[in-house]
Amino acid sequence: MKEQGRIPVGKVSRAAKFVKTGARVGGNYVKHYGRKIMDRNATREQLDQDNAEDIYDSLSELKGSALKVAQMLAMDKNLLPTAYQDKFAMSQYSAPPLSYPLVVKTFQKYFGMAPTERFNSFTKNAVNAASIGQVHRATLGDKTLAVKIQYPGISDSVRSDLKLVKPFALRLFGLNERELDQYMDEVEGKLLEETDYELEVSRSKRISEACKHIPDLIFPRYYEEHSAARIITMDWLEGQHIREFLATNPSQEIRDRIGQAMWEFYHHQIHHIKSVHADPHPGNFLMRSDGTLGIIDFGCVKEIPEDFYISYFKLMNKSLLLDDKELVPVLYDLSFIYADDSDDDKQLYLTLFKEMMGLLGRPFHTDDFDFSDDSYFRKIYELSERLGSMKELRNSKHARGSRHGLYINRTYFGLYQLLNMLGARIYTTKPDWLK
Repeated sequence: MKEQGRIPVGKVSRAAKFVKTGARVGGNYVKHYGRKIMDRNATREQLDQDNAEDIYDSLSELKGSALKVAQMLAMDKNLLPTAYQDKFAMSQYSAPPLSYPLVVKTFQKYFGMAPTERFNSFTKNAVNAASIGQVHRATLGDKTLAVKIQYPGISDSVRSDLKLVKPFALRLFGLNERELDQYMDEVEGKLLEETDYELEVSRSKRISEACKHIPDLIFPRYYEEHSAARIITMDWLEGQHIREFLATNPSQEIRDRIGQAMWEFYHHQIHHIKSVHADPHPGNFLMRSDGTLGIIDFGCVKEIPEDFYISYFKLMNKSLLLDDKELVPVLYDLSFIYADDSDDDKQLYLTLFKEMMGLLGRPFHTDDFDFSDDSYFRKIYELSERLGSMKELRNSKHARGSRHGLYINRTYFGLYQLLNMLGARIYTTKPDWLK
């Protein structure tokens, strides 16, 4: 894979990259309309492919927040054509890496020496590269280590990048501007946290310790003496990302075992420590043939307020969805319904959210659940598409739903999708009060 010798870090240079990409996308539309003139049956497939290539190539050079948004879009399969999904998914662990001289420069800034002086060996080429940083393999004594290095200038460009991404996201997310503002505010806070590697090490150690009792989970050890504000050193974990793992044709028993470990991991974080690994994309998990699961990235963690937790998980209780008198106050608490909504709007939102939570909460309504059921996911995508096209939601004067729900919803969508890819059948452990 071609390496990058530099990353545009100034506001002007990054904005210019967006403008240039917009021009290329415009040119793709011109070519598409030309094909339509020559062949009235021509489809959008080539247009989507060309646009996906150009947008991904641009965001990959910018890295940081822009590329992270692409990664998030790839997780929301219903939002984008397949060409975009497949290309943007590469940002999860296969973005173009930074050249070695820039890696050396980062080490010299924080440690006063090159990585080859600090470790017995250090790979000059990145083993994998994503939106915020890239990973190199190193050795020190008898230890094999993963060294994650943050791209230069990323933390300084978060706010300006999100302003540039906003018009692009507004069209693709199908949200009204108030919802998008709330979404971007929450995303900005999380992205700024992700650039704080010292915070990530602290959270990694805390959550790993809290979840170490869960069967079949493997966590790396973190080495603070070899870490800094933009560098993290941890144990190297062996394993495969999910697509590589599935290509080995693992048995149903192994897929169920990994799926159960993943469910228990999220169950314990959310319901017992109220702090959750909120970035469940394939690049953060390593799967093994013995049924164990490695967790390797705690950059994005959502702290869950107690009052939000209580109200949100009430919605997972099937009986509550059948009792409007009990349900309506919860919807007020979670900002799904507002006092100044008209009676017709209140009834509309009540009906919509009952349907939505009844569907998303279905795994909580039974003792076990088969996540290989593609028909269940088609219903989720169909509902999402319907909600995205509703004028009442797009034109609402309020953002619908608490900002705390943005990353919790994303966490569950990501978890469900991973379990669907695994084809896992699991026992859905839940708090006693939800049984």
